[in-house]
Parts: sequence; C-alpha cells; structure tokens
Amino acid sequence: MPANKTLLILPGDGIGPEVMSEVRRVVDWFDRRQAVSFDIDEDLVGGAAIDAHGTPLTDATMDKAMTVDAVLLGAVGGPKWDELPFDQKPERGLLRLRKEMDLYANLRPAICFDALVEASTLKPEVISGLDILIVRELTGGLYFGTPRGIEELPDGTRRGVNTHVYTSTEIQRVARAAFELARKRSNKLCSAEKANVMESGVLWRQEVTKLHQAEYADVELTHIYADNCAMQLVRDPKQFDVIVTDNMFGDMLSDEAGMLTGSLGMLPSASLGDADETGRRRAMYEPVHGTAPDIAGQGKANPLATLLSFAMMLRYSFDLGQDADLVETAVKNVLDAGKRTADIAAPGSETLSTSAMGDALLAELDKLAA
Repeated sequence: MPANKTLLILPGDGIGPEVMSEVRRVVDWFDRRQAVSFDIDEDLVGGAAIDAHGTPLTDATMDKAMTVDAVLLGAVGGPKWDELPFDQKPERGLLRLRKEMDLYANLRPAICFDALVEASTLKPEVISGLDILIVRELTGGLYFGTPRGIEELPDGTRRGVNTHVYTSTEIQRVARAAFELARKRSNKLCSAEKANVMESGVLWRQEVTKLHQAEYADVELTHIYADNCAMQLVRDPKQFDVIVTDNMFGDMLSDEAGMLTGSLGMLPSASLGDADETGRRRAMYEPVHGTAPDIAGQGKANPLATLLSFAMMLRYSFDLGQDADLVETAVKNVLDAGKRTADIAAPGSETLSTSAMGDALLAELDKLAA
C-alpha cells in the first residue's frame, strides 16, 4: 500500500472500550507483519463524550470522521444517561455520524458458523449454513423524517409524531447498493416494505422495480411485506440471500436475523456512503450489539463482532479481501476449536474472557500466516 490508511476509533461506552482493545491488538498484528498499516486516531463518542465535553459528539470529532478513510465504533449508551433530554442522549452522537457522513447503506450480515448451530434457538436444520445479508437504508425514513416531536393538544392530552418519508433518490441509491451486492453473491434480492398500508411503501416498491428493470434485470428480484419477512426469517431464513429494506424495518429485521445465529455478540456491520471522484467512500463499522452495561468492565464481552467489523472494513473500505478473509477464517477456526465467551458457551463449558478470546484469535492468525 502506498500510504498508511487513516482510521478513527471511537470505543464509546460500556463494553465498547473492552472489545475495541482486541481490535487494536489485531491492527498491531497486521502492522508488525507489514501487511496493512494504519494511522490511528482515537476519540470519544456517546456517554463518554457527554461526561468529558457535555455533548455526545463534539464538532472536532465529527470533523475527524469526515476526513479519515474509515471509522470504527464500539457502542454507545447506558442507564447512566437515561434521564437526559432526548436530543442530548448518547445515541444522538451515533445518529449524527450516520447523518452527516451520509452513510445511507447499512450492511448487516447474518452468518451461522457451523460451530454455533446449537447456540441458536431454532432447529439446526433451519439455520445450518445460514449466510444472508440485510441492506438497511440508514439516513432517511421514520428516524429522521419531519415533522417530529411531542406536543400538547388543546384538550390537555399529548401526541407524539414521527414522519416516515422517503424520496425516490434515497430509495434508488440504497437499492442500487443492494443490487450490486446481490450480483457478487447469489444474484437474488428481496425488497421488504409495507406497500399494502403505507404510501411510502408503495413508492419504495415502485422505485426498486423501476431500477431493476432499467439496470439490474439479470438479478432475481422479489418483493415481500416486512411483517411477512419477519415471519419468513424464522420459518425458513435460507430462502433469502440479500434483503433490502428501509430504516425502521431494517432495524428490526436485522436484529431478528442476527439472533438466528445465536448471539448479537457475533454480528458485525458496515455503514457506507457514496464513493467520491477518487473512489474513497465515507464508512463506519460497528458491532450490532449494544453497550451491555451489566457486564461492562468485567472482561466477559465477546470481541468477535467488533473483530468481524474490522474485517468488513478491510474488505469494503480498502479492498483488502485476502486480509479480511484471514480475520474471518481465524474467527471460524477459533470457534471450531471450541473456544467461547460466555454469550455463546454451552452450559457447563469453560468460557474465555474478552482478552483470552483475543489471545486465541491472534494465535490463530499466527498459524494461518505461517
């Protein structure tokens, strides 16, 4: 690589700093082998930023995120900040990053590793070999639409308002990303919305269909109502390959798909924007799990979702597919060897601490690279 890539690490709150420490060790491993080198900056987001600066994300940190090659984030939030006003909560820092970086395509893979089939609550034959990808629109829809807020009505009752709104451009660009990803997988795309009861869903289906006919006729496209998609994910998840959906439905469907694999502690994600004229695209990578305040600071957290998010970063931001494969293979081999943190351990079996799981992964990387 002609120059070091720039990386902003935002560990966040709860178990975020613990799992991010294991990523730093893997980054150092790549650097020692002179395979991939990064110029790393680390900063605060979420509750940690509130405690230090009185805001969930400072303008200076936002500026860094806009200029680096990629952002790697841990998790934000926790009961300590639950009583803050809505617009001052830790999660607002995460939403600001997504919105201002224009990270409209959220990629959430749900892969069931063979060694973890028994960790799922579904029958082994239902989820064995599962490998699906949910592409969630991330900067529009219900979470960002206006008008929004809570108002008091003349009769003294209160009303909460959120607006579910999409433009054709917002739909087309996330659908295009999903079609491109489908072409690299099984050439199948399923689009999920609620066109039966929502005008925004009607527009969504029309725009995805129009794009399919114009540019992606080679991809097999199906449509499904989001509630039926939720049911089908439990009934027969392997019927899907790539699913594209809006912000709200994607939030729920990706968590459901994630639990098919046995633990949110195993799920990475990537949030991508458009490529600029140089080919660089703003991007942020984060595990799907939350801050888990009940185990924070105890060395019990599973770092594999964050490590797999790092692998996604290597693949999507830096086109380092072989290095990404190396990390993902190391994770698979560690699991095949029976090494587990508490969230994925079988009853009565030995469990590894966060750092011990990091040790196991580094040892496996050494073996693979020998």
